[in-house]
Amino acid sequence: MFCGNGLSKSSAFSRLMEMGCCGCFGFSRRERVITRPKARFGNFSSHPSQQHLLEEEVEEEVEEEDDGSYDGEATHMTEADGQDMPNNAKRSEEILMFRLENGLICRQHRVKETHKLVRYEDENGNKKINEYVRLCKIGSGSYAKVVLYRSSTDGQHYAIKAFHKSHLLKQRVAPSETAMTDVLREVLIMKILSHPNIVNLIEVIDDPNTDHFYMVLEYVEGKWDCEGAGPPGGLGEATARKYFRDIVSGLMYLHSHNIVHMDIKPQNLLVSRNGTVKIADFSVSQVFEGDNDELRRSPGTPVITAPECCLGLTYRGKAADTWAVGVTLYCMVMGSFPFIGETLQDTYDKIVNDPLCLPDGLNPQLRDLLEGLLCKDPNKRMTLDVVAQHPWVIGEEGRLPEFLCWCKRNRLQRKELEMDREAPR
Repeated sequence: MFCGNGLSKSSAFSRLMEMGCCGCFGFSRRERVITRPKARFGNFSSHPSQQHLLEEEVEEEVEEEDDGSYDGEATHMTEADGQDMPNNAKRSEEILMFRLENGLICRQHRVKETHKLVRYEDENGNKKINEYVRLCKIGSGSYAKVVLYRSSTDGQHYAIKAFHKSHLLKQRVAPSETAMTDVLREVLIMKILSHPNIVNLIEVIDDPNTDHFYMVLEYVEGKWDCEGAGPPGGLGEATARKYFRDIVSGLMYLHSHNIVHMDIKPQNLLVSRNGTVKIADFSVSQVFEGDNDELRRSPGTPVITAPECCLGLTYRGKAADTWAVGVTLYCMVMGSFPFIGETLQDTYDKIVNDPLCLPDGLNPQLRDLLEGLLCKDPNKRMTLDVVAQHPWVIGEEGRLPEFLCWCKRNRLQRKELEMDREAPR
């Protein structure tokens, strides 16, 4: 039987979110709220209790959202009151700029950068920005709105995030940082990455003579279809395994490039029409050097927060991402979150102290995997390398396919050339 860690009243979720993510265990935090376009994921959008866990109120009004299936929902971010945050953000930006300036990127083709913006209507009255024809709004939030466009050049659909630079610069997220800091870091991260399980950044449009700023993204049109599969709200094991393999592949790629996502959850995992899962939303992600993935910034959403992150201490970013992957797998199979309390502090207390409760009839391999991922001790938690070789993950599909990324291919080619030069003639 399931343990009683779910909530019986939706009002409890509202109270949970109203409290914010601060001061739960005697440490002081500043609260800020980030709202992103709302995604639709099958039954996840039809269960109000789960929906409310991932939504936050914002201080200002935003436009009502259209139905769509792109990008994440509201994300709750917190920051320690100390001086760590500006330094961490600065380190991430310095690392990213160094990589970009020295060509240390994992893309065969660089992101297109456009510094000229033309906004107009065509002869049919369709609104356009440069080559892109506006079709419909997908969603909106306090940072940006996301709009579906069609390129008049290649005929493809793109999801375009539209920002106002003046608005970003007014939103203070730390003593020396504005929302622009987060957006620019997201752009820098996505300029480096290229992987089939990560949403691709196509173009950045930033005209210095206008207040508009655009991120042209790959459009992922699909959604999770939970109806009629497995337990209420769940996907069923076969679909969960398929999606989970994609998530692990994408996250292993990120970690191998010294990037931690910080907000892995169903709402940030988009599913294309052919069933490929793509990781989206890097607005709270961080970059590190070598093995030093020590962080202090809390992950983006309370219910996916790892136990060690609830204590206000430093923690390892990779291990926290892995916990979030475990929470996501639990959600995919069970249709609910593993640790939920009546209040935010109660939720953190359950995350830190309550045992993981799983149904008696659960597949033993899946049970073992969930227990390994949702291990309270980050030092004993399963690593993604171990997860990739787990029997449940391998299933009938076999081992995860090896992805030879662009930068690794370049390294191998250089090594082969060096060996050829050194070989005796």
